[in-house]
Amino acid sequence: MKKIVFLLLCTCATAFAQTPTPEQMAQKQLEAYNQKDIKAFMDCFSEDVKIYTYPNTLEVEGKAKMQEQYAQFFNSAQTLHCTVIKRIVRGAFVIDEESVQYNATTFGGVAIYEVKEGKIVAVTFMK
Repeated sequence: MKKIVFLLLCTCATAFAQTPTPEQMAQKQLEAYNQKDIKAFMDCFSEDVKIYTYPNTLEVEGKAKMQEQYAQFFNSAQTLHCTVIKRIVRGAFVIDEESVQYNATTFGGVAIYEVKEGKIVAVTFMK
């Protein structure tokens, strides 16, 4: 009887611990970005994340390097807020048209997030 209860509890716990969808991960990192919460933001990315400028210029490789750059960016921002104008979700990809307010400047762009196993593995920015 104890084995049955244990197996049932394990099955229920596994059912509730589902991998987040690509859209959920894109939203989670957006919310952490807007809060300038570097820990919550970086938790969304894989260890070997790659950041590109469109079409394929590698700007940053690896979570440690990315965290170093974003920590400086967050610290230098008195005002930082990203608004998604339009979002497209297609399989493992989330494409956001964004408007970003950084201090007194507002700029737009497109971010393409690739998500695998519940982590963002690549981001490509289009200006």
